Amino acid sequence: MSSSAFNQPVPYTLHLDDELLDLTKRKLHLARFPEEQSDVSEDDWSQGTKVKVVKRLADYWSNGYNWRAEEARINAEFNQFKVEVDIPGYGPQVLHYAHQTSSRSDALPLLFVQGWPGSFLEARKIIEPLTNPSEPATQAFHVIVPSIPGFGPGDPPAKSGFGPMLTARGFKILMVDVLGYKRFVTQGGDWGSMITRSMAMQFPDHVRACHHNFFPCDPPPWYKAPFTIGRLLLAPYLYSHRELDSIKNMQYFRKEQEGYLRQQSTRPQSLGFGLGDSPIGLLGWLMEKFHEWMDVAHYQMPDDEALTFVMMHWMQGVTPGLRYYKMAFAEEGEFSTSKSFTRYFGVPTGLSHFPKEGLMPPHDWVAWVANVQFRREHDRGGHFAAVECPDLLVQDLRDWFSSDVVKKAMRS
Repeated sequence: MSSSAFNQPVPYTLHLDDELLDLTKRKLHLARFPEEQSDVSEDDWSQGTKVKVVKRLADYWSNGYNWRAEEARINAEFNQFKVEVDIPGYGPQVLHYAHQTSSRSDALPLLFVQGWPGSFLEARKIIEPLTNPSEPATQAFHVIVPSIPGFGPGDPPAKSGFGPMLTARGFKILMVDVLGYKRFVTQGGDWGSMITRSMAMQFPDHVRACHHNFFPCDPPPWYKAPFTIGRLLLAPYLYSHRELDSIKNMQYFRKEQEGYLRQQSTRPQSLGFGLGDSPIGLLGWLMEKFHEWMDVAHYQMPDDEALTFVMMHWMQGVTPGLRYYKMAFAEEGEFSTSKSFTRYFGVPTGLSHFPKEGLMPPHDWVAWVANVQFRREHDRGGHFAAVECPDLLVQDLRDWFSSDVVKKAMRS
């Protein structure tokens, strides 16, 4: 695309070269696997992804998984486009997105933003019920699902510095200048939460309400919120069971699961040499996240779904998605990722709390940085809510975005 084509979307069809698919199978056949230690039980993931899981999936990837059939289904389910935009503070960047419109005249434009290690396919199970609800009284949506640049079909940034703050600017241009939605609502988990928070901070006149199923933030300073810190100090006595579980989840994440974040946010390219060249390495890296972050007691990811998620990162050699972490934590300025953990924004906010989500702090922490008007706790679900429990997420989006608070915000 050339600069003369700014803001002019063109239809896109997902298609991977036969050469990449053939190379992937050859690499799968040449794989070496580690050995489990004899005293580690079958269901003990404390050392990482289980060898038997990777072997089984590698065999299916090589001998059973049909990417071409999956590719055709994706193209049939999503109306995909690419568009080049000129992002302030960065320059030209091509965005990939899917745009599914509702036939309803009262439909709200909803921007759904993915996370890692997901892709735009995270929205796959929720688009149809959101755009075409069965009951006329149920809120309907026009659903826009962009890929974070470097994830799945999203063109990777050619220059450094492209993190959530710039992604937010690009997605604002997509919504307002390309698609003509002057006012809209957002949903985000993982990086999608950080991106849509940044959008709400930078563009509150356009982002009229937001929803999150992931909301990392710091506790407020004790001198500004002594009651909140007092509750924390007396958590065993004053916190609800869910708040205590939230603290345990955050502590477990920092002790046992944070290693990937440190590596990807410091030397992502070093990691990319291995994961971008070895489908087995990437499979092992991502399957651990799917197992640890999902509510596996209630949802077991089917093999085809897992491999398609892996393919969304394998297709670009992985590194662009890893590099996004370094770009995020290197941002500077009032709308940077690091500032979003402590900066308040007034856009009306809804939260859905799923029990296996590792980074959803107690309510009074979140209320310190967000204008929370809707909060709902669930008894199943994890980090990938749209994938694991789409029914619950869809209902929350309908209830929150059809509320009087949001209706008023959309009118004002």
